[in-house]
Amino acid sequence: MTYELFLALVAFVFGTVFTPGPNNLMLMASGANFGFQRSIPHLLGVALGFPLMILPVGLGVMKMFDAFPALTWVMTSLSVAYMLWLAWKVANAAPPREGEAKGTPLSFLQACAFQWVNPKAWAMALGAITLYAASRDLTAILWVSGTYLMVGCFSASTWTILGQQLRRLLTQPARLRAFNWTMAALLVASLGTILLQR
Repeated sequence: MTYELFLALVAFVFGTVFTPGPNNLMLMASGANFGFQRSIPHLLGVALGFPLMILPVGLGVMKMFDAFPALTWVMTSLSVAYMLWLAWKVANAAPPREGEAKGTPLSFLQACAFQWVNPKAWAMALGAITLYAASRDLTAILWVSGTYLMVGCFSASTWTILGQQLRRLLTQPARLRAFNWTMAALLVASLGTILLQR
């Protein structure tokens, strides 16, 4: 990969991972509801799960969708259903008691698995591979995956810390409920904008 192409890849990755989307909105909600420390498994699941998803997508999963277009509809339907369920969970997260939120944030494995039903993650992976690993050789795919890992750790931490800082304003249950419903609405809205681009 040339230096110029790598710089273009870094710009593409920054643009895709820092913009609001399901992962970032859920990390911010997790930071607000559970704090940074309890959200670390969720954060790591996003930061590592997406780069790990890029490898099999780049090495052959894209061909499966090309060969069987109906799989795209099935995957989209499952993604929409799962994300609507997650939005409901975010909206109905319990208010904190004595400074600690009831419930638990997503685990590492849940956050990793979420990448496979996240429409934005699919759009990012397919776009990055098409633009920066068009040859589909392992070295190019590893460059894309490694860049997402590097920038994704920074992005996931930033969104979680932003949510944790908002926690100071959400000490009253009514404010936290309003925040959770807002995050759920934004999660559903982000799903709509992603689907309209398909």
